[in-house]
Amino acid sequence: MKLSDDFDARRLRPRSTRRWPLCLAAGLALLCLLAGLGSLFTAAASLWHNPFALDEPRRAAAVLAPFGLVLLGLGILGWRLCRRRLRRSSELSMAPHLLKKRH
Repeated sequence: MKLSDDFDARRLRPRSTRRWPLCLAAGLALLCLLAGLGSLFTAAASLWHNPFALDEPRRAAAVLAPFGLVLLGLGILGWRLCRRRLRRSSELSMAPHLLKKRH
């Protein structure tokens, strides 16, 4: 097979991935997770502290609890996605049917 002049073997090697955007996204997801936990605990504390007093703590808890659940869910989802992409190798992998057979 004849090699052409415009062949460059460096194009076949995988490029190094930039890790800092994923680390930054994982940090933001962690902050989102912590904010969700904080708002959930605040809602629970406002209900527990004075459950039969004014109606104001119940309204605050009714707003904070769903907001905290959404933030918690988004934080967990973002954290897991970022960690999965950070641990994924960028090397070429062979197809399973091309690997050596084990008897």
